[in-house]
Amino acid sequence: MTDTLTAPRPVLPAAPAARSGRRWAVAAGAAAGPLFLVVGLGQGLVRDGFDPGRNAISQLALGEGGWIQTVSFLLTGALLAAGACALRRVLRGGPGGVWGPVLVGVFGVSFWAAAAFPADPGAGFPAGAPEETVPSGHGAVHMAAGVIGYLALCAAFLVLARPLAVRGLRSWAVTSRVMPVLVLAGFLASAASVAAFTAAAALGLLWLSALTARLARASANL
Repeated sequence: MTDTLTAPRPVLPAAPAARSGRRWAVAAGAAAGPLFLVVGLGQGLVRDGFDPGRNAISQLALGEGGWIQTVSFLLTGALLAAGACALRRVLRGGPGGVWGPVLVGVFGVSFWAAAAFPADPGAGFPAGAPEETVPSGHGAVHMAAGVIGYLALCAAFLVLARPLAVRGLRSWAVTSRVMPVLVLAGFLASAASVAAFTAAAALGLLWLSALTARLARASANL
């Protein structure tokens, strides 16, 4: 009877590789909000007929050149999904380790839904569109996706306040509990001003980016 010797597989390089992958996921999650806003605001400056005081960023997916905003929705959703995976690794086994990443993931999926079901035209955009239009089926789905996504985001802020507090980041935890109030207040004010809606959405995106990066820095898992 002969024994077959097999050379052991190297395992040491796996740890640095995994650590690098987690860092890339954190970077992706942190970049999602700023990238989405830069792309949207940049288009708003050059698209004919777009008025940030009257038109939502999501309407940029309409008309000529609308594919840019559609790609932005898809890319942002992918980056948020990566960020959700990063939070899952950072928070694994601790407070917020299950629902925090899940809720951020739902927020990311809402961007994919927004890409698949574009907003309705209106308020003069795209150029030549009437001020008011009859809501369509895809427009209704687009709005529902946004509502579900941002409610999930607000819930995520509340869930993630606990791991922030556990890590001694009390001012971050307090702000994370206050942020849903500010975001929802902006959404309620959107009936009077689309700019309030845009500001609230931007605030939520930027705070999520900051939270993702801060929790990663405070975690010993990275």
